[in-house]
Amino acid sequence: MEQTTRHVRLVTAIPGPRSRELMARKERVVADALSIHVPVAIQEGHGALVTDVDGNVFIDLAGGLGCMNVGHSHPRVVAAIQECAARFTHTDFSVIMYESYVRLAERLVAKAPGDFPKKACFFNAGAEAVENAVKIARKYTGRRAIIALEGAFHGRTNLAMALTSKVKPYKEGFGPFAPEIYRVPAPYTYRRPVGMSEAEYVRYCGDALERALTTQVAPEEVAAIILEPVQGEGGFVPLHPDYLARVSQLAKRHGFLVIADEIQSGFGRSGTFFACEQLGLVPDLICVGKSLAAGMPLSGVIGRAEVMDAPGDSTIGGTYVGNPVACAAANAVLDVMEEEGLADRARAIGDLLRRRFRDLAVQLESIPGSGLQVGEIRGLGAMVGVELVTDRATREPATRAAGEVVTRAWQRGVVAVKCGIYGNTLRMLVPLVITDEQLNEALDILAQICVEIARGE
Repeated sequence: MEQTTRHVRLVTAIPGPRSRELMARKERVVADALSIHVPVAIQEGHGALVTDVDGNVFIDLAGGLGCMNVGHSHPRVVAAIQECAARFTHTDFSVIMYESYVRLAERLVAKAPGDFPKKACFFNAGAEAVENAVKIARKYTGRRAIIALEGAFHGRTNLAMALTSKVKPYKEGFGPFAPEIYRVPAPYTYRRPVGMSEAEYVRYCGDALERALTTQVAPEEVAAIILEPVQGEGGFVPLHPDYLARVSQLAKRHGFLVIADEIQSGFGRSGTFFACEQLGLVPDLICVGKSLAAGMPLSGVIGRAEVMDAPGDSTIGGTYVGNPVACAAANAVLDVMEEEGLADRARAIGDLLRRRFRDLAVQLESIPGSGLQVGEIRGLGAMVGVELVTDRATREPATRAAGEVVTRAWQRGVVAVKCGIYGNTLRMLVPLVITDEQLNEALDILAQICVEIARGE
């Protein structure tokens, strides 16, 4: 078997023999809960291309689930990692500090929105950033309650899991969860009630938040509301600026903080460094991770200086947090973003994605009896979600078809992922260094698959 286009190159069936061998070894010694999305083993990756151990070349639209904004193995990042690792790999910053941590904090506080002094601290995974943001908010306010949104994803540790909305597979069977978490509707306008306008639904969600401060928790007990400016796992749903303005007004009125989880939406993916910049939101705290360090384990919290300084001595930290090699990688990521204009590139990628998926929507509608339609194309910049439905009128989620698209995609050399509360949204997490030629080739393959499924093939 051989399939070769300009960039995709398949020389074996997928998965190939060496990947199948490694999968068999994995199944003997690795817990089954760590399921594999694409059943191949990577040999190397460069930019937006990944080569497996059998020599097959894939176009990567998943980007390590949003970690590879600067692409796989960017030379600047690789060099920074090698240089730091050759000098030292660890001290624990709280034992012996290092310049790369301080420099990274200086650069990020300068980029965070808000005309006030800011500080930062670093951790390992996104869930740690979320948990520590909550700790900081509780310490600063002296309050305990946290409000979270429907459709939210904030991580898999206990508190982060409690904040996360999606039950399966993230929460089922893992309780009891951390207490004092209160959930309110998010303005997911595509799924608004029939007969309600978008503006009415946005107001309804704002009213629901205000009502929750009477029916669920006293506002004097709320430490913070946490939200993703663009919901990730929830379906790539940007929160409406009017809703965010209402959130900010209520937070100011009642003295609680706003935590923006920009772990997936940050670092240029939305077309600005932070997505909240486009939505009129100035958070008190911002959680970052994923593309912060090009896949190296690093996350962080950036926020108002007086808030960040609220916890006492040694109350925030951990053995590996802000690892020097990861900080070196992150500083290189910022260099690449600035020098290559990746936020601008994200906007261009987003324009291309929207144009191609609008064309696909028209094509699917023209197929007689088609059971697969594009319901909505949404997002900011290159953070584009395509919600698939079986019928545009009823908006019935095409969950099974979305899964089939993803499976057929990797069989043909494209790594794609989905999301959404119904699992029916294709989510674009492409490396921002992808070329138009590579992206169009991948989208040609996805479009052909969608047409085949619509035709019942």
